[in-house]
Amino acid sequence: MRDLMLGRLSVAQVYECDAVIPLAMALPGITKQDLARLKTWFWDADLVEDPGQSGMRISVHSYVLRVDDRNILIDTCCGNDKRRSLPNVDNQQFPYLENLLRAGLRPEDINLVMCTHLHFDHVGWNTRLQDGSWVPTFPNARYLFGQKDLDFYSKQRHEADHRAAFEDSVAPILDAGLADLVDQETRIHREIGDGIWLEDASGHSPGNLCVIAECGGERAVFSGDCFHHPVQIVRPDAAFFADEDPPRASATRRRLLESYANTDAIFFPAHFTGATAGRVERDRDGQLRFRFVDA
Repeated sequence: MRDLMLGRLSVAQVYECDAVIPLAMALPGITKQDLARLKTWFWDADLVEDPGQSGMRISVHSYVLRVDDRNILIDTCCGNDKRRSLPNVDNQQFPYLENLLRAGLRPEDINLVMCTHLHFDHVGWNTRLQDGSWVPTFPNARYLFGQKDLDFYSKQRHEADHRAAFEDSVAPILDAGLADLVDQETRIHREIGDGIWLEDASGHSPGNLCVIAECGGERAVFSGDCFHHPVQIVRPDAAFFADEDPPRASATRRRLLESYANTDAIFFPAHFTGATAGRVERDRDGQLRFRFVDA
């Protein structure tokens, strides 16, 4: 994704890795007919033509939102040296900090880290391994965690990777006194018109949050894991296999689509590949599509 400007806001993507998930597992309700509706605007021809034979590719990345002299990092991917059950993210050495530097920033330059939710692929770079201990990667930042997700994932009953992520990527931030707990009423930055605020986007996780940024009449919607693949634009009822509450996640997708279709708002999903960012459009027949801003 190329860097984008919205008024005085700039948005850059910091890439970590790709992953491929079998479509039948990731989005079990999706059919070949659903994917065929993407042909005119989605580039993954193999997936569209033969969904039974190819996996669903997702990107794992962060966004850096720059506002005047503040640098806000939204979601922090999987991280290095983290023990996970998935081989492609287990105990890896990703060049994430090098990619951050290519965006012109060192870890010390980040003022605020916002985790849209507390799944392992959104909190990993909160910490790094130093002398056998997990220490904050961004020492000058405050870290914003949703109160509902914190309450939910702090319990020990959860899937192993989420539990491990809480222990190595969330708890050390709490212990260091760098965390602020937030909800959908929180405003992050007030000095740029309507500013930056959070909206409830629950379903994928109990406290999943969208980050909304507005400046000069332009709006950015950092939608976290509300959408994992563009096919969910045309089939918002299609649940992703990791949704904690599928009906609620579907309702959240529908609400976002209804709110922002045929507006100038740019969506920045957490896992779309390629150009990544785009606008939601509704055609004359009422069908929704996602127009990538680089397309």
